[in-house]
Amino acid sequence: MEVLNHDMVGLYNRLNRFCVEMHKSVSSSQADEFIEFDVTRLRTYLFAIKEYQKWMVAQPQLDLPETAPRKYTLDDPPVLDVVENESCNDVLRMLVICRDELTNSQSGRRPAGLNTFDDARLTAICLKVENFIDMYIEKATPIDLPESAPQRGISGPGRGGIEPN
Repeated sequence: MEVLNHDMVGLYNRLNRFCVEMHKSVSSSQADEFIEFDVTRLRTYLFAIKEYQKWMVAQPQLDLPETAPRKYTLDDPPVLDVVENESCNDVLRMLVICRDELTNSQSGRRPAGLNTFDDARLTAICLKVENFIDMYIEKATPIDLPESAPQRGISGPGRGGIEPN
């Protein structure tokens, strides 16, 4: 997949990384308990996305007659299997939708920045995830599910370090 917007590459990469972090989190293997430190991490990831968004929007419109349009090839999105934790799956779906909507948006065809509609989309999706934390995760979980858990394998450990070339 390709985009023409060099800022979109950074947003795409960040969203992918945050999805992997949630997918590999301790909470992902719990039946329906979002561990406190994973909630804190998720809030930090949302804050980082919103700050990156502010930076994208605040930049001046660029006149790039010699370099635009230029195609940027995006890395393949990470494989995110369904995990045990339904709330984690909900968060992952929202973040993946965010990533896919924005990389396929009109802003993806600009040389930089976000148009007002895509800016509003990104704001709304981040707010939806924040509301999910506040209105569901913090209030309705954990849930005891002794008869139906576990249903799935675990996502496995994260990276073990840098592999030599």
